[in-house]
Amino acid sequence: MSDDRTHVQEFFTARAADWDSRFPDDGPAYAAAVGELGLREGGRVLDAGCGTGRALPPLRAAVGASGVVFGADLTPAMLQAAARAGRDRDGWLLLADVAALPLRSESLDAVFAAGLIAHLPDPAQNLRELARVVRPGGSLALFHPIGRAALAARQGRRITPKDLRAEPNLRPLLAGSGWTMTSYVDQDDRFLALAVRAG
Repeated sequence: MSDDRTHVQEFFTARAADWDSRFPDDGPAYAAAVGELGLREGGRVLDAGCGTGRALPPLRAAVGASGVVFGADLTPAMLQAAARAGRDRDGWLLLADVAALPLRSESLDAVFAAGLIAHLPDPAQNLRELARVVRPGGSLALFHPIGRAALAARQGRRITPKDLRAEPNLRPLLAGSGWTMTSYVDQDDRFLALAVRAG
């Protein structure tokens, strides 16, 4: 986990220009994960920590022209890369911290968050903020296009029991933040935890 917004911004600013070219085959995994959210025509959804906006096209396809899609990210360079890729046509890009979203309470049907949780300075508080903007019964997808073991291997590290994304750690974290986990998948080709907002 990161404890410093500036560190997160520096990390992603340095990688924004070539982010998509580093992971060119992730599109189908993003589309499949968005499909798991069960969004409907006219829905309202946020891509939290949207980066270069790779989830915005499938999110737009899921909610249709009458829906609303937001992509929020802390790093201006990532949002600029999203706009250069034309993904600003699929959703409103917001320069925003997920710790304090500029959205009304209970105004969304769902939140999609790819690779976000490892970069949150206060995961419990940040997940509560995501719950705040979602209506009761709304959905959250915590996603990564590869599983925990594959990601650790890519980064040259080992998974530890303290890994926040491990089911025994993530389930109570979500429960304490206003979410109920409904599904958990951790395979080499994807990580996806789905939750529903309590209340």
